[in-house]
Amino acid sequence: MQSPTSPEIAFPTLDDQRPSTPTVRGVLADAVRDVDLTLADEIDRSSSWRSDYVSLVGRATAASAQTPKAALAMAQAGLRAVHERMVVTHGSSEVRLKDWDADGLPLATRTVSGSAPRVPELRVPYKGRSLSGGALRDQLARWQADGVVEPSFVEAVSEVVDHPEWLALGGRTLVLLGAGAEMSPLGPLCAWGADVLAVDVPVERVWDRILGIAESGAGTLAYPVVGDVPGADLVGRTAEVLAWLRQARDVRGEGSLAVGMYAYADGGAHVRVTAAVDAILARLTEEDPRTALAYLATPTDAFVVPADVVEAGTRAFDERGPVRWLQAPLRAASRGRLFLPNYATVLPDGSGVADILVPQQGPNYAMAKRIQRWRGIVAEDAGQRVSFNVAPATWTRSVTKNRLLAAAYAGAHHFGVEIFPPETTRTLMAALLVRDLNRPVPRREHPEELFADAAAHGGLWRVGYEPRSALGVAAVAGLPSTLRRR
Repeated sequence: MQSPTSPEIAFPTLDDQRPSTPTVRGVLADAVRDVDLTLADEIDRSSSWRSDYVSLVGRATAASAQTPKAALAMAQAGLRAVHERMVVTHGSSEVRLKDWDADGLPLATRTVSGSAPRVPELRVPYKGRSLSGGALRDQLARWQADGVVEPSFVEAVSEVVDHPEWLALGGRTLVLLGAGAEMSPLGPLCAWGADVLAVDVPVERVWDRILGIAESGAGTLAYPVVGDVPGADLVGRTAEVLAWLRQARDVRGEGSLAVGMYAYADGGAHVRVTAAVDAILARLTEEDPRTALAYLATPTDAFVVPADVVEAGTRAFDERGPVRWLQAPLRAASRGRLFLPNYATVLPDGSGVADILVPQQGPNYAMAKRIQRWRGIVAEDAGQRVSFNVAPATWTRSVTKNRLLAAAYAGAHHFGVEIFPPETTRTLMAALLVRDLNRPVPRREHPEELFADAAAHGGLWRVGYEPRSALGVAAVAGLPSTLRRR
């Protein structure tokens, strides 16, 4: 059991409470202050943060796009703000995360080895089939033709098809923080025979699933235990997990670890676990710059996208045909809020901001993902290997428990957006991770290209409408389908 006096990553105390809003808002303001002072002031003055954050985060993305220097400066300032504003509590005392020594003893380790033969090639489950070889290449081409994925995504997955020897990741150990998450690549990696270190909360059903996957795979999985209980809470045992990973690195050798962040939590807890993971990664990176980092980007965020993507979205809006006359009454009734053209923000070089933030996911979710993106930018600028791929909208449990999002996903196909099954997304994202850990570290003209490269956005970047302006209509169209599912 976790001791009530063990250190925990937390929001600072304010009026005997630990609210998330002042910290989250402050971190975003600090991140943009040296790049866009006016925007920083607006963030500081926001009086309705839960609704204001959507446009403010979108504008912060546009500010990051100004120059490579601006993007890096914002990422550095954002991470600095996280470590200055978040705290570590220990009993009645608290210390800033940046000042915490993170001293802990390594946890005990158990290991399980899979009993199945290794899957020797990339096989992607999709609509009841297992696609490999030519059939997989054909599906990749269809997704590209439908605007569901970017051409660079097709190239990346095709590389893995061409190099099945990459799948087992010989010489690398994959650390999965949040190994039991629905989007974790645990299943494919175990099937391919990878060496995995798994960390997740000490919850029985979570570990029943993780250990079941490992035992039915072909790889080796090591995990921490506290007493006889598998798992470790990243927020409450940050120092011990860090010590455990240091121990694993020392056994395997420097440059052997690739650490992936897949942990998820609701509300402010998501920011706390992300800050805990970032504290771990910052220290591992400082000690061993060859440590590779891995993340998944949510498609419901704001991204800087290339000019050809902006042109495709603009063309789709211009060519929508007679449907525009059917939409006109709804646009009028909504006072112009429905069916807006995609890419309200187009930059001087023709690139644009794909603003797909969804208010229902909340500002804490947006901040957690933003912290991860900042770490990716800073790490890649320092020469680290970083895998950071945009995953398509997927039928995860976190989506289906939100009725509006579930209905919108069910109706998304009416607007040219494909929602992927979890097993398909997991395998495709694991393939991209494998590719990123095997290819040469790329040189980029702008840090934001880290997220545009090999993106599988499900069509959200190339549709004619700003996705948020069609969300409600998609939800209405998809409601009958969601009601039948219940």
